[in-house]
Amino acid sequence: MCINIVVVDDDPGFRRIATTLLTARGLRVVAESWDGASALDAVRAHRPHGLLIDLHLPDLDGLSVARRLTEEGDPPRIVLTSTDRSLWAQEELDRAGIECFVAKDKLFDADLRGLFTASTS
Repeated sequence: MCINIVVVDDDPGFRRIATTLLTARGLRVVAESWDGASALDAVRAHRPHGLLIDLHLPDLDGLSVARRLTEEGDPPRIVLTSTDRSLWAQEELDRAGIECFVAKDKLFDADLRGLFTASTS
């Protein structure tokens, strides 16, 4: 089964890296977005299995995007990423509909396929 992912980050270099990592792990990136508004549009248009989203975006932050998608119902599996190592309570992430947080410098070592496939079984 093909696992479709939307990648959201305002840094085009990071989007390229994330797309390469996801593709190398057998996932398919169906859209890339650079801000929260375009992320919401991309998820609504593509209905992906997963969303890899940066915390800090030019308009809405990643938590706000996750909350909106969760409120709409049937959200994709959401993985939040950032260089900001602030710790969030698991309750806060759960309320926003976020599966987990992965620091950007740990993305290479993360089980990306595992993070995004659990919701499709």
